[in-house]
Amino acid sequence: MKNSAAILIFFTLTACVSAQNNSELYSKGMKYKSTYQYEDGLYIFQSLLKSDSSNTSYLVNASYFYSKAGFRQTGEDRKMKYYHTAAYLAEKALDADSNLAEAHYVYALALGRINEFAGSKQKIANARLIKSHADLAIKLNPRHAGAYHILGRWHRTVAGFNMMEKIAINSLFGGVPEGGSYDAAIEAFQNAIKSEPHYILHYYELALTYYERNKDLKDKAMAKAWLKKAMELPNLTPEDPDTKEKCARLLKNLE
Repeated sequence: MKNSAAILIFFTLTACVSAQNNSELYSKGMKYKSTYQYEDGLYIFQSLLKSDSSNTSYLVNASYFYSKAGFRQTGEDRKMKYYHTAAYLAEKALDADSNLAEAHYVYALALGRINEFAGSKQKIANARLIKSHADLAIKLNPRHAGAYHILGRWHRTVAGFNMMEKIAINSLFGGVPEGGSYDAAIEAFQNAIKSEPHYILHYYELALTYYERNKDLKDKAMAKAWLKKAMELPNLTPEDPDTKEKCARLLKNLE
């Protein structure tokens, strides 16, 4: 009996220590997320998943970091390995809880990354899924900046198809995804900025949308204004210097 009690106490203490360690690791991982340290955050959540592969919070955060860190890898094969892992983890989270806004967001994010290298037919199929999951993320969390950003890019891409592209998509791949307008893209990026006003990429993408729409002189003025706002913001993410260079190039085209 004494041996049994000692064994029980040992495993109880081990479980408590493990839970405490996981809690500390999780806090560290979320700090890395808030400071855009993608590789460090990925390492943390890879470790956490080894201790509990069914934890939905671990799954969605690992998926997020795989997509973000994957973008910084070199070579298509390596990038795609990261992106497909991100999609797989997001699907696992959705299977566990389909009411998680973050799970829908990271799935849409992973599919968007995959579409950078996918064939035309796969891109169209993924485009429908991206729109669906971004919409669900926003429905579950109306202030989700990342989901609004994805939705903005989706609307701008579809709105930008020319007539020949639409004919080709309709004949070869079952039709252009429904919806898609510059107005909807602008609204989505504005909502992203409201929820995440420090994130430079939102401003650049909004400016680019006005630039691509080019409906009148007001669009040109709005593009300039948002580019200048973007360039005034402090750098926070690893991508910000590159984004500001894009802003400068686009601003030069508008001068």
